[in-house]
Amino acid sequence: MALTISYIIIAIYSIALLLIFFYSLAQLNLLVNYLSQKRKNQTAPKFNLLDPKEIPFVTIQLPVYNEEYVMERLLENIAKIEYPKSKLEIQVLDDSTDDSVAVTAQRISELQETGLDIQHIRRTDRTGFKAGALKEGLKIAKGEFIAIFDADFMPSPDWLKKTVIYFKDPEIGVVQTRWGHLNRDYSTLTKIQAFALDAHFTLEQVGRNAKGHFINFNGTAGIWRKETILDAGNWEGDTLTEDLDLSYRAQLKNWKFKYLEDVETPAELPVVISAARSQQFRWNKGGAENFRKTVWSVITAKNIPFKTKFHGVMHLLNSSMFLCVFIVAFLSIPMLYIKNMYGHLGWVFEATSFFILSTIILFICYWFTYKSVQGSSFDNFVDYIKLFFTFFSVALGFSLHNSIAVLEGHMGKRSEFVRTPKFNINNLTQSWKGNKYLAKKLSPNMILEFALMLYFLFGMYSAVPLNDFGLFPFHFMLFLGFSFVFFKSLTARA
Repeated sequence: MALTISYIIIAIYSIALLLIFFYSLAQLNLLVNYLSQKRKNQTAPKFNLLDPKEIPFVTIQLPVYNEEYVMERLLENIAKIEYPKSKLEIQVLDDSTDDSVAVTAQRISELQETGLDIQHIRRTDRTGFKAGALKEGLKIAKGEFIAIFDADFMPSPDWLKKTVIYFKDPEIGVVQTRWGHLNRDYSTLTKIQAFALDAHFTLEQVGRNAKGHFINFNGTAGIWRKETILDAGNWEGDTLTEDLDLSYRAQLKNWKFKYLEDVETPAELPVVISAARSQQFRWNKGGAENFRKTVWSVITAKNIPFKTKFHGVMHLLNSSMFLCVFIVAFLSIPMLYIKNMYGHLGWVFEATSFFILSTIILFICYWFTYKSVQGSSFDNFVDYIKLFFTFFSVALGFSLHNSIAVLEGHMGKRSEFVRTPKFNINNLTQSWKGNKYLAKKLSPNMILEFALMLYFLFGMYSAVPLNDFGLFPFHFMLFLGFSFVFFKSLTARA
């Protein structure tokens, strides 16, 4: 019986390792694409904005919900957009239920007096959440193109001039820009979030877009052709990542996406772990929901090549990698004991090399993305090594939380769209304490995270009597990761 259970554990562990390995190979292929793309000097047809006849009408949509701390900053920044007023409309899609509504209305009224075409659009209910708000605004949008910014984003005044020009190509349905980070160096938490997002916005977006594979509109800091939204079936609120959903439906309809790595749109990163947790949960559950909703359409599509299908499936499975990582982590301690109980199974443990190799591949991939943003000096490389292993440890610490999100998404469990609280914090002298939008309740997952912290401490201890230290570094990183997530969650209360 014990041997049978051991074989089952080995099988599950090995499958999870192989899936992680295939994911790392996909990332390596994206790196090759990324590096080849950087060497190309591409040209594309562009609108001539000096010719009044070529200036398209643009609607900017600002979907907001209870954003008291950043509304004034958002409106002041958007008002600075350099574009002919006769060709620009701004919709503030305000689903707020707090005191920010009155302040927003007052500021919009003041901007209207300057001649800016800006409207305050309110709904009686939040049906469809953000997707519902965008869809409602689209009904009356005057623009041929629809730019979208979340409340914490601050596009530069010339942002439209750098992006809308690419729509002269009638096949392009979306132009997406790279996210920047206003508060990258605020804390360890913001540094690792910036690290992960930079990898996505360089390696993944460029690597996929370079070969015509599917990418995604990132929910903000991008601009849509209105015709594309309607042709793809409009916004739908049946997943928590409506941006990924519409992106795939549009690309399955043969619309092209243009990604601009050199156009940075800065935004604020969550500075408290409860906000990061809610954001991670929404992104990862939404990814799994979209896999469930879309993967069969990608696999059976007759208009896209096999390699695009492969990368599409891997893209939709991105969040599911957390589940594989958690399985490998949790089973690593039973595997340690199985290895020492059944000597004849020693050959099986060569499979662990897949995890080491996967880590090496990701280390290489992320270095190229890190140096593209931070530089490639020796000091930067040393900083990168420290940041990579910090990121890796904390990602392991989030693996339970994100695995629960993924499982809920794959099982079709519905949940409310929980917004990420904004803080308007850019430097270390400012504090997030007192933010009224922060969740006050402790997450029930924290009890399990505390238990896992002790579990991997036991894993480290087990190496001593077994005289087997092969998994000790892995268990140490898991212990640190779950400790970080647990104690930050415990202390991060307003």
